[in-house]
Amino acid sequence: MATESDLFERDTQDAEPLAARMRPESLADVVGQEHLLGPDQPLRRAIESGSLHSFVLWGPPGVGKTTLARLVSSHNDALFIQISAVLAGIKEIRAAIDQARDAATRGRRTVLFVDEVHRFNKSQQDAFLPHIEDGTIVFIGATTENPSFEVNSALLSRLRVYHLEAVSPEKLQSLLERTLNKHYPGTTMSEAFARGIASLADGDVRQSLNLLELAIDLMAAQDTELSDSLLADLVETNARRFDKGGDEFYQQISALHKSVRGSDPDAALYWYARMLDGGCDPLYIGRRCIRMASEDIGLADPRALHLALDAVAVHERLGSPEGELAIAQAVVYLACAAKSNAVYTAFNAARQAVQQSGSTPVPLHLRNASTGLLKEEGYGDGYRYAHDEPNGFAAGENYLPDGVQAVTFYEPTDRGLERTIKEKLAQLRALNQQVKDGGRT
Repeated sequence: MATESDLFERDTQDAEPLAARMRPESLADVVGQEHLLGPDQPLRRAIESGSLHSFVLWGPPGVGKTTLARLVSSHNDALFIQISAVLAGIKEIRAAIDQARDAATRGRRTVLFVDEVHRFNKSQQDAFLPHIEDGTIVFIGATTENPSFEVNSALLSRLRVYHLEAVSPEKLQSLLERTLNKHYPGTTMSEAFARGIASLADGDVRQSLNLLELAIDLMAAQDTELSDSLLADLVETNARRFDKGGDEFYQQISALHKSVRGSDPDAALYWYARMLDGGCDPLYIGRRCIRMASEDIGLADPRALHLALDAVAVHERLGSPEGELAIAQAVVYLACAAKSNAVYTAFNAARQAVQQSGSTPVPLHLRNASTGLLKEEGYGDGYRYAHDEPNGFAAGENYLPDGVQAVTFYEPTDRGLERTIKEKLAQLRALNQQVKDGGRT
């Protein structure tokens, strides 16, 4: 017969989230991350040998960053202190260091785990430096953001970086099976349901267990089984991994841009849909399309820029979903259009030339004689009005400041409209060369 103490213990366990109850207690229980924790892999060797060192764990949510930090501490019988950069400040950092010093006097090492370390500002991150240096703490940071950008260089130089990966669907399905056997004996799930949960979890172990726990509650409420019929209810609770303004955001827009540049409309549409699925503002992608039209297509197909602008205008006027379709049309057109970065390259080269040449004055013949005084000063003298010249071109005319060497910034490609532009410029440059050589046009 169950005692009152047994019932209290059972209620307490049931109140604890399933993900917490399934937290690994040894390295063998960790799901995924074989590239770090497999036999003879660097992090596993460091943990098992007791050679503690400071490091940062970088990876998406729910892949075991906190778990690994705890295992490092327990495996080496170290004091484990956890603070969150979302809630903590200098006061909490100092209190943690004081605890670590007290532990050191008793011959015990301290693992200080800082979750969301990228949210600390520079001065807060710098506060750890002397204590890492003198061995007061073994620092372990966790971040979903790229440490190269979010952890200051002084701290990063004292840390190793271990990159954790999203967990594969197959491993998530295996975890779900183990979880049911351990905590819900006798409960079964269909293979389609397990695949669906793994897909919805999107590589996130914690999310997969949260979804399983929710499904079990729904199963009890609806008096049904863990089958694919429950998945529709779970889809509404799920959101893909996408952090607006975070590293994942920029990696996905990078993939979209590169797919367009690589003339792959299918991949471009995939990344567009991924970003919309994650909650990205379609107008952000529309603005990026305008950038692509200028940077990667340019004059090879000037219609691309017009189409991108029109797509943004459609979304601003109609909203979703019509506007999203217009932007999809722009994405596909950009991917299929002839590509040229000749204007982009020419513009960057011209800006560099300007930085090198300084504030050289405008030549007198190119200045506008808007007053009598300016005309007396020689403004506009010798200017050749191109429309009065043969073929509308003043061969041999110079439009650069004195002392600035003529250079060709814009080199059209042989693709799209630029092929015609290239032929036209070749003719005009040949005429200029004739004048330079003393010939007649």
